[in-house]
Amino acid sequence: MHMTNKITLALSATVLFASSAHATLQSEKVTLNSNMTLEYTQKQQEVENLNELFSEGEFFGRLRTNSFKWDWNQESATRKDNYAMGIGGSIIYKSAIYKGVSFTSGLYTSQNPSFYRMDTEDVGYLKAGKDTLSRYDTKQTGNFGMSVLGEAYIQYDYSNISLKLGRQLVESLFTKSNDTKMIPNTFDGVTAVSTQLSQTKFTFAYLAKQKLRDHTSAHDVIAYNPENPWSENDDSAVNRNLTVQRVGSDNKLIIATMQTKYLQNHKISFGMLYIPSILSELVAEASHTFTYNNIKIIPAVKYLKQFDNLDATYEVANLKGNQDGYSDPTSLDSSMIALKLDLKYKALSSRLGYSSIADKADIVAPWRDTPTGGYTRAMGQYNWYANTKTYMLQVAYDLSKAQLVDGLSIMARYAIQDFDDNKAGVQADTNILNIDIRQNIGKNLEAKVRLGFVSDEDEADKSDVSYNEYRVELNYFF
Repeated sequence: MHMTNKITLALSATVLFASSAHATLQSEKVTLNSNMTLEYTQKQQEVENLNELFSEGEFFGRLRTNSFKWDWNQESATRKDNYAMGIGGSIIYKSAIYKGVSFTSGLYTSQNPSFYRMDTEDVGYLKAGKDTLSRYDTKQTGNFGMSVLGEAYIQYDYSNISLKLGRQLVESLFTKSNDTKMIPNTFDGVTAVSTQLSQTKFTFAYLAKQKLRDHTSAHDVIAYNPENPWSENDDSAVNRNLTVQRVGSDNKLIIATMQTKYLQNHKISFGMLYIPSILSELVAEASHTFTYNNIKIIPAVKYLKQFDNLDATYEVANLKGNQDGYSDPTSLDSSMIALKLDLKYKALSSRLGYSSIADKADIVAPWRDTPTGGYTRAMGQYNWYANTKTYMLQVAYDLSKAQLVDGLSIMARYAIQDFDDNKAGVQADTNILNIDIRQNIGKNLEAKVRLGFVSDEDEADKSDVSYNEYRVELNYFF
């Protein structure tokens, strides 16, 4: 499909139908939000003895499938059309609460049916579908599929303070579970959340290890291993210059954040991230809600500052390693500004977004909370390279909320990514169209279709990154 036709399709979708699609799925036990995070609506019981701690616990079941088809405009030695499917789900057990103490464990599995998967020697070509399996395990053993202990933590709650120790989902200004595939992104460590102050949440996290969605064991929070690329942090946004040989494999991720809605119609967030001897990041975000004739008008701004703690003599500025065009290749110092304007009226919502990265280093963010997320990031895109500007228009319509079609919502997003043509390690400028269609079927089943169409500007000195992508997901809760 030519990009002009895709733009027409996007505009048609925005006009006819108008974040991902808005409708959420609410079963008897859980709520599945539009960003695929879960809220447990069936709360844990408080009990009076240790025996009941176990006997009064609750299981939460989930069956799911994810299918992916990736069609490059031009294949090459390093790019091949690819596809993948994961079939599996999870069983989460939450104990009851005894004197403030409880625990949670979660088993997850993703199996790859033989009728829809790449050959073993071709798994390295996988793009979005790579998270349905562990490429490292498949390469080592030849076996497909993975089953993991995704969550395992002890929790202590006292007053409005909650402590967790172990493997857990960590939703913060820098980290996300990003549970859009088969298995969420998790961390091993300790977190503390306080809601003592009205309408305000403080979060502290000390994270010793990360386990990305396509890994069966935990790994370093930032170090990349070029000798065995899928063994350590191989997130698509990892800085490949920060290798195990240079920074070791025992780095710690320390996070402190504050989010408040104390001021009426305001939402304000501050956060700090620190990895000793490597980097620090500060983020500030604010939004204000106006109401005019039942229309909510919500402007927002986000600022991120990245500090270099590495003092390296080697080049680190570009995530992938090609430092041509960077003014100070040995520094991680950088910053980002992002703006957005949301308009919401009944079942219709729209967003106009803009982001700009300083002409310094690329932003380091391999923890699944993308710096431009919620502002300009399109599906599967990485637009936080140095001197990159992105413009985005998004419109969504909740047909369920409009009482037209129960459980159906549709979203269309169009983004223009303007990369720095003088940086050899950065891709060509691109135009992206995403369409999400989400259908809830009853209280327990959801179907979701995601379409992505990417077209580059055909720059002679850069490879063609144009492609079409198709995703289908089913979720059933019991």
